[in-house]
Amino acid sequence: MFQQMRFINRNAELEFLESRYNSKTSELIVIYGRRRIGKTELVLEFSRKHPHVYFLATEVPIEENLRSLQVVMARYLKDSLFELARFETWESLFSEFLNRKGKEKVIIIIDEFPYLISAYRPIVSIFQKIWDTMVRKRNDVMLILCGSSIGMMETEVLGYKSPLYGRRTGQWKVEELEFSYLKAFFPQHTFSEHVKFYGIVGGTPGYLTKLDPMLTFEENLRKNVITKGSYLYEEAEMLLKQELRMPNNYFAILQAIAAGKHRYGEIVNETNLDKSLVSKYLVVLQRLGLIKKVLPVNVSVKKKIRSKKGLYYFSDNYFAFWFRFIFPFKYLLESNQMEEYLVVFNRDFESYIGTVFESLMREQFLKKLIRAPFKEVGRWWHKDTEIDIVGVTLDNRCFFIEVKWSELSAKRAHQIIKSLERKMDAFICENKQFGIIGKKIEGKSMIREKGYYVWDIDDLKAL
Repeated sequence: MFQQMRFINRNAELEFLESRYNSKTSELIVIYGRRRIGKTELVLEFSRKHPHVYFLATEVPIEENLRSLQVVMARYLKDSLFELARFETWESLFSEFLNRKGKEKVIIIIDEFPYLISAYRPIVSIFQKIWDTMVRKRNDVMLILCGSSIGMMETEVLGYKSPLYGRRTGQWKVEELEFSYLKAFFPQHTFSEHVKFYGIVGGTPGYLTKLDPMLTFEENLRKNVITKGSYLYEEAEMLLKQELRMPNNYFAILQAIAAGKHRYGEIVNETNLDKSLVSKYLVVLQRLGLIKKVLPVNVSVKKKIRSKKGLYYFSDNYFAFWFRFIFPFKYLLESNQMEEYLVVFNRDFESYIGTVFESLMREQFLKKLIRAPFKEVGRWWHKDTEIDIVGVTLDNRCFFIEVKWSELSAKRAHQIIKSLERKMDAFICENKQFGIIGKKIEGKSMIREKGYYVWDIDDLKAL
């Protein structure tokens, strides 16, 4: 059986919401983040021990949403007459509910608020009026507006042109779970298998729960990911078609990045799209949290803002995997040529997981391995030289780390570090430190005695 949706981590988010609920004033909180990231589970977990009204907006006319919210409010009030009343406006509904609700502090959650905006754009102004005239001066209401459309939440709700601008008392963008929490989803699997699962679905709870913890990685891959009809086989395509206009152009860009075209010019050449369109689409994909623009460490903030020389990478592992291993090979998967598909998959998957492992070490593990305050951690490249991880601490120590998803002898690991030292001669830094992270490294103590940092999976598991 598949795992039931379980609530894992989110302690910081829960503490934030709890602190706002315990304030002595009314609150207007905005919660947003990509689909399947766990926003609904978060607000439901938080509200479970408090008086609350939870309403999920749907893609129906605005009048039907108004009526549905009335029914939910009536159930909270346990008032059949309230349910039978006729409310022509959102203002009148809120006014009557607040008059009847009692003295307790109530949480009113409007989930998928963007659906209301799509159905009736003035709804944002209506909620501004509800806040300004009915809620703001009270101390017994916590209004939460929640949404999955990041672009719409950031422009129509949080943006400076929004009628609600300046009204919110707090906001939280819900992000993926960290890698370390995968052991809660797959307690019987190894660290290496956790890396592979992470490479397929990242830290998105809605995707993690579509995998079966009782199956091996290979069994999960076949049954729940690459088989036509399975949830993860179709999800990326369905979500993008729902979120984007002209999805074919976005698909072309994402497939180009998945194929290793990371520079702007390479993406333009690969897709044959107009340069201005590619620029526009890349911005949209970044806003959706699907890709990120990366610049080398040690570039000034001003240059980072203006630079057009960055590299584009996926920031979501599920979409990276889907565009690398599902979308280009649907002709094999849908014609039941599984064995032919697995030849391609087995040829390229370990290399792909190597990039996932490298990203994990850079983004989540380095600061745990080296307990120092870093001012910057990232990639570094110049001409034909590229370094997996460069970290610069506040006291200007520079750490240069190579990452290898492979088993290394002590001799080979030492050779890689010495090569790294030669590569970084041109990097200006007074205090340079060098190291390596691998899947399995022999003779770690011997290498450490020479003044180098060295870690493998055994060290990472201890964290």
